Amino acid sequence: MWKGSSPGGNQEAAMEGTSGALERQGNWGLEDAPSLLAMASLPLVPAWPLPLASSAFTLLLGALTSLFLWYCYCLGSQDVQALGAGSRAGGGSGEPGGCSEAGRPSPGGPGESGEGPRTEGLVSRRLRAYARRYSWAGMGRVRRAAQGGPGPGGGPGVMGIQRPGLLFLPDLPSAPFVSRDAQRHDVELLENSFPAILRDFGAVSWDFSGTTPLPRGWSPPLAPGCYQLLLYQAGRCQPNNCRRCPGAYRALRGLRSFMSANTFGSAGFSVLLPGARLESRCGPTNARVRCHLGLKIPPGCELVVGGEPQCWAEGHCLLVDDSFLHTVAHNGSPEDGPRVVFIVDLWHPNVAGAERQALDFVFTPDP
Repeated sequence: MWKGSSPGGNQEAAMEGTSGALERQGNWGLEDAPSLLAMASLPLVPAWPLPLASSAFTLLLGALTSLFLWYCYCLGSQDVQALGAGSRAGGGSGEPGGCSEAGRPSPGGPGESGEGPRTEGLVSRRLRAYARRYSWAGMGRVRRAAQGGPGPGGGPGVMGIQRPGLLFLPDLPSAPFVSRDAQRHDVELLENSFPAILRDFGAVSWDFSGTTPLPRGWSPPLAPGCYQLLLYQAGRCQPNNCRRCPGAYRALRGLRSFMSANTFGSAGFSVLLPGARLESRCGPTNARVRCHLGLKIPPGCELVVGGEPQCWAEGHCLLVDDSFLHTVAHNGSPEDGPRVVFIVDLWHPNVAGAERQALDFVFTPDP
């Protein structure tokens, strides 16, 4: 007696009948609740055909995929903005924790640790951007450094005398003075270039009396009696100064470990007048070693790094880890003249090539 009918047709007819009953009834009372429950219990089967349901699912999946891609794009845009901001921050604070020779002064004091959590977060974001572009391979120490892991950067340091202001790379051998053999090629190249670099200084030097305007190329004093002329400043080449000092520039171009593409890297002449003194301070990172080539070293000059005193010698290089507390003084008489050294920032010999590439990316200077 149900011949020619289908289950779907029966359900559609029942639903139509229910709808019509609802329209005819108009108002419902409490006594009609059983009838309503019976109608609500009817199985509801979508009237869509199967191909249409499949298309709707495809559209939903496409919409979710588009939302996910938009989210990734927004994250990438934030990282790009962070890169630009970080580059400006790194260039402006190349020497956190006090001004170190042949570097730029910063507002921080000798015991401060850079810019704190804000800087750590910025470094972490830039390192993640680097890893997305390249790889996390070999980034264990750099990753720990970016996260502010245990070490002198976040604690008392080695006997409280090593406090890099911005970046502490863990597990690097720590010593106030580094062996010449660690950077033998660059040390020998600079020492062989001593006559040319000394001639360049003679061409740009002045009386350093402070009574006349600064000559072209010389930076404002870091401290009373402390002057510098930089060929590279915070990872940026200074073309005019390089052209005026061709011998020094040629020597820099021949170095293998010069930190030339990094805001931690500077190179140039440092002059200290008699009676001048740079009190205890720390450099921004232990990932670099400062190479001091003595040009003019009068009596009474002293360099104390990590409590260990040393002195320069004309024509010879001294390798210093300036993340240790250090003091520079010229205790000679006015007749002795200024102390002059040529300072170059080199990579610490135990920083691997992959780590150097990552740090160059993270701390790249502005174009």
